[in-house]
Amino acid sequence: MKLRPRQKVGLVLSAAGTLAALTWPLWGHTDSDTAKSVQGELTAGQSTAFATGRNAFSMPFPNLDDEERARFAVGNSFFRRNWVEAPASTTARDGLGPHFIARSCGGCHVQDGRGAPPDFRKGLREQPVALLIRLSIPGKGAHGGVMPDPVYGDQLNNAAIQGVQPEGQIQIRYQALHGQFADGTPYTLYKPHYQLTQLAYGPLAPGAMLSPRIAPQLAGVGLLEAIPEADIVANAAAQAASSGPIKGQVNRVWDDFAQDMRLGRFGWKANQASLASQTAGAFLGDIGITSTQHPDEACTPTQKDCVAAPRGSQGKAPEIDDRTLSDVIFYQATLAPAARRNASDALVARGQALFTQAHCAACHTPSYTTGAAPFPRLSSPKVQGVRIWPYTDLLLHDMGPALADGRPDYAANGRQWKTPPLWGVGLIHDVNGHRRLLHDGRANGVLEAILWHGGEAQGAKDRVLQMTAQERKALLAFVDSL
Repeated sequence: MKLRPRQKVGLVLSAAGTLAALTWPLWGHTDSDTAKSVQGELTAGQSTAFATGRNAFSMPFPNLDDEERARFAVGNSFFRRNWVEAPASTTARDGLGPHFIARSCGGCHVQDGRGAPPDFRKGLREQPVALLIRLSIPGKGAHGGVMPDPVYGDQLNNAAIQGVQPEGQIQIRYQALHGQFADGTPYTLYKPHYQLTQLAYGPLAPGAMLSPRIAPQLAGVGLLEAIPEADIVANAAAQAASSGPIKGQVNRVWDDFAQDMRLGRFGWKANQASLASQTAGAFLGDIGITSTQHPDEACTPTQKDCVAAPRGSQGKAPEIDDRTLSDVIFYQATLAPAARRNASDALVARGQALFTQAHCAACHTPSYTTGAAPFPRLSSPKVQGVRIWPYTDLLLHDMGPALADGRPDYAANGRQWKTPPLWGVGLIHDVNGHRRLLHDGRANGVLEAILWHGGEAQGAKDRVLQMTAQERKALLAFVDSL
């Protein structure tokens, strides 16, 4: 891990970042720093973490108080450590499965970072961990959401505890797509094609739809949650009133904690409204851990071995209790976005101008001032009133046929994806050792991600195709600085 000079004093971190909450130094900025309308180094005022390297996404807000730091550390522990099969000597972490994808949250969000598909250069037989396949069939489910497959539910779990069959395996093959920039520079994109094999409980239902989803990095999610809904709705209204092709729309989804429909802002199709609802859903869907919000295992009646498998907490209570779940949610809500790097570099400044000229900022909205968290007991007051620079409008956009999954999700259609935030993109390689982007990690770096753009973003892609090599270098330098 690399730290800026002013953070070196008194800072000691374990390799896994588990002591971060107890050792991260308090420091502050002047009001003028946080009120700037032009971004400098700060991505989130006093909640910015000045860190790079392996733990760049794992730092708490520097301005947390002692009690909050202790809670951050507890949540961190339950986020990273593996759950075990029941029955076990430890009842605090038993209940893994029966079906699952990972044994912990950190199994997919390694170092609170981004997942990647298996590296096809090493063969195509490796099963993905941080890439899951969503499933549904035509029609509307509860609250207007997806209709799960009647046998496999709403996602495929490719692992299981002893005595239970994994639901199936994922096979990926790639198709090379060749193109070139206006200056003649060639490029190659690799389009993934997905197939489910070794299905343990029979075939999928007729018309079943598959949608691959990669685990995104988490730093700053508590601040995204605090962006006022009015600002996101205003983004959509401004785009609707404009003459250009950008016409983003909000998603409205069911939130398990609010017990109401809310504006979606998490997930690749904005199909989760709050960090709390996203986390409880992932505990059940990805690890097989029940909670107050999801008291029943995700076993369908056809999956008799799953239905008969032992439960954690001796079957007497949810496998994760409310207090522990709240600490895991708090932990994620207070992960600090990293400071910008090279903010005053001339190449970065040139890239910022090109970013604007290519109309990238039409969807990647640079900045907001946060409001209150939706569930204050699950977050920190420090998320409120912060000038943040995430570069997203949190809206759904038609991204064209090349990226389409053909699977609706609430109001999102099969060609729409939510604009992902850009802050921290330049640190993904430092944290996770790869540069895989987009909803299934098909793009190897920012430039490939742009080249996959279509639909509403076709014009921005075309402008990038016309750029010279030096201009492309400057554009990437700017995005990597965020």
